[in-house]
Amino acid sequence: MEFFIEYGYIGVFIASFLAATILPFSSEVVLTGVLLAGASYWPCMIAATTGNFLGGMTCYWLGMLGKVEWIEKYLKLDKGKLDKVQYWVKNKGAWTAFFVFLPGVGDFIAVALGFLRANVWIVAISMFLGKAIRYWVWMEFVFKVQSMF
Repeated sequence: MEFFIEYGYIGVFIASFLAATILPFSSEVVLTGVLLAGASYWPCMIAATTGNFLGGMTCYWLGMLGKVEWIEKYLKLDKGKLDKVQYWVKNKGAWTAFFVFLPGVGDFIAVALGFLRANVWIVAISMFLGKAIRYWVWMEFVFKVQSMF
């Protein structure tokens, strides 16, 4: 973690990107370290949100590599039901990308949205908003706790 903190905004960007992929990593620790070292608010916000967003979209694109036929074959799902799910995800379910910031399940949501071919623009906007709000809340928390000491 110290390695990323030493690199400041670039370290925040890289840590946030890695945390949004399937690698178990905590970008909040790096972001907190950089903030406590005296870094500016907005560059940290931009680096963290952009890195995490691009990492999330990487998971989405990895999901796009999958084939829907695999679900039918290996999970033995009915083609009609699968078509309904895929239709819902393409048209209305893409907004669930907002929740990709959730630890543990977020990566799977992103991969599933790609796998089921959700609308990339709705996914991108929803995902970006979710990740931006996440880091905004975290940074406000860090500054609130820091001001108490």
